[in-house]
Amino acid sequence: MNIRSLTRGDGAVIGAAVLLLIASFLPFYKAKSAFGGSDSVNTWHSELFPILPSVTLAAIAAAVALVLARSGGPLAGRQLLGLSLEQWSLALSVFVGWTAVWATLFRNSDAYDKGIGNWLTLLFGLVIGVAAPLSSRLPQLKAPLLNAPRPAPAQPYGVGPGQPGVGQPYGANPPQAAYGYPGGAQSVDASYGQSAQQSAPYGQAAAQPSAAASAPSADFTAFWFAVPVPRPLYSEDGAGGQIAELAPGTWYLAVDQRGQSLIAQTQDGRRGVLQDSSGIQRG
Repeated sequence: MNIRSLTRGDGAVIGAAVLLLIASFLPFYKAKSAFGGSDSVNTWHSELFPILPSVTLAAIAAAVALVLARSGGPLAGRQLLGLSLEQWSLALSVFVGWTAVWATLFRNSDAYDKGIGNWLTLLFGLVIGVAAPLSSRLPQLKAPLLNAPRPAPAQPYGVGPGQPGVGQPYGANPPQAAYGYPGGAQSVDASYGQSAQQSAPYGQAAAQPSAAASAPSADFTAFWFAVPVPRPLYSEDGAGGQIAELAPGTWYLAVDQRGQSLIAQTQDGRRGVLQDSSGIQRG
């Protein structure tokens, strides 16, 4: 699984579940003995049933369901008893928070003192119960857990510092944007078109290169972007066939826009239509 597909809300749910598991091994109750010592029990003890399955194990199940829903694997789109994995994670998280309150605050005894495990169970139970329903509503929790790395600046292929760039006279500085980077496609197409016009015979119009037909719109500025989950890239000819799959954590170049769809270019130079551009992260 790519961790960059998780949001901050997802991280809070998963982190709270792990901390609830750790708290389950700590003293939940401390019983005072007649000899001046104290015996302690944690939620794994049979006397505290059903706190373990209702709080700790339910929180782990919520975290696992959330990870599977975000993984983009074969189980991501599956439903169990009419609910998706993300809906199951939400329901279990709210159930954990509700149960943690009743199991810690309203279970008292004169013979026992509340231990550190009791208070940690209450704290992290409330965290998972609140973070799960708010993770899809608050912009702070909807943000990516880890920002995708920005691409390193690159020179045109075969061009180094101080060498002539594409479309530039010999000895001039290389262009700021290489081919395949924002602004690079336009400079290459313009240079190619000028050279084609200069080499055309007198009285004949120069044939325009085929790349000009797929040049970006005049009011569109190319930009880098990353997808939150794996998404298919379809061919530009309208046949509808999938040519690649965009993976989270990788930067791709948007070279044009068709309505709500983007014309994206992969790192190996393939271009296609990204029909679902919702939730992308711009570079």
